[in-house]
Amino acid sequence: MTDSPKLTDRQQQILELIQTSIANTGAPPTRAEIAQVLGFKSANAAEEHLKALARKGAIELVSGTSRGIRLKGSHRSAQRTASDLFSMSLPGLGQLCLPLVGRVAAGSPLLAQEHVDRTYQVESSLFSTPPDYLLRVRGMSMRDIGIIDGDLLAVKATKDVRHGQIVVARLGDEVTVKRLSKTAQGIELLPENPDYPTIRIHPGEPFDIEGLAVGLIRNSAMM
Repeated sequence: MTDSPKLTDRQQQILELIQTSIANTGAPPTRAEIAQVLGFKSANAAEEHLKALARKGAIELVSGTSRGIRLKGSHRSAQRTASDLFSMSLPGLGQLCLPLVGRVAAGSPLLAQEHVDRTYQVESSLFSTPPDYLLRVRGMSMRDIGIIDGDLLAVKATKDVRHGQIVVARLGDEVTVKRLSKTAQGIELLPENPDYPTIRIHPGEPFDIEGLAVGLIRNSAMM
């Protein structure tokens, strides 16, 4: 077995930035964000480094989306496939027992027993922030950052969230996954798919934060 191609210092910086972004927000950075953080003159410079990382097998580039970056091989952290996580998972040291939340009844606690479809044993080392539960994603509103219908979102139960993070929010009787935007005008929940509208939270409207996305499990092996 051959060793992985050696990365340049700049490529390593970009890879670590991608890993940190996924760990902190549940999504990779855009080219523009990479350029801003690392001081590039344009997003095109970031794109060239990303292409080099893809050629070396560290990432996979997904065309047509501003955040179309996926970690590969040993560089994956919180973004794993379902078969990686569950195929030979046994209870023990370093394991998390996570409930999988299915359909949520109107107005009832998200983790109420009747909402839990089943539980999984998951390696705790896969997440920089330990999740408290898994939520089955419904719909394609977050498609452009790689969160699609049927995926399992690893969620930390918390109300302490920041602008720009991917959150689980409750709007009246519905639970949704969106990017949180806090502005002087108020709170907005942003989709990552132009086919879906921005959700604006009006004063007095039933709204609560249920948790923060800390990882993603591709669920194709379990559908």
